[in-house]
Amino acid sequence: MLFTTQSVSAKTLLVLGDSLSAAYNMQQQQGWVALMAERIKQRYPGVAVINASISGETTSGGLTRLPALIDRHQPDYIVLELAANDGLRGTPLKIIKQNIQQLISLAKQAEAKVTLVGVRLPSNYGPRYTEKFFNIFEQLAEREQVYRVPFLMQDVALHPELMQADRLHPNAAAQTIILENVWGSIAQMLGD
Repeated sequence: MLFTTQSVSAKTLLVLGDSLSAAYNMQQQQGWVALMAERIKQRYPGVAVINASISGETTSGGLTRLPALIDRHQPDYIVLELAANDGLRGTPLKIIKQNIQQLISLAKQAEAKVTLVGVRLPSNYGPRYTEKFFNIFEQLAEREQVYRVPFLMQDVALHPELMQADRLHPNAAAQTIILENVWGSIAQMLGD
């Protein structure tokens, strides 16, 4: 008789993100997604975590990749952490919003529960664009009734000692703080 480590009723949580979730410039196990996977393994042993995050990913790239990821992994939960690169490239807000809306729709069609992770842009992009960009996450989370992490980099982004030299990416020391920023929403989603 064959035995596997995962039960038949095992569930899957898929993280679709960019460099902020891909452990950019550090070892994979140091990133917040790997730390989250360890915590989930302890508290929700029937849930496997798959990190499908890629540095440089945009919402349109995520849209291109998500259908195949859903087919392959059949996720029960999807964490969407995208749009920072769209914003840094000055992508029109309407397009960013439409793309995130479509990502949520694809996840819901797959009957996955969704957590939408909010990100902010550096202030040099101007308050008009940056505030409207930031508000997209709250607006869509409310409208679509999905879980939301208000700001991934809360208590990290403005602390130089927690940022890499580029001042855009968090360093290894910041990852436990980022985990705490997302954990409340993730635990709520997993507990439903």
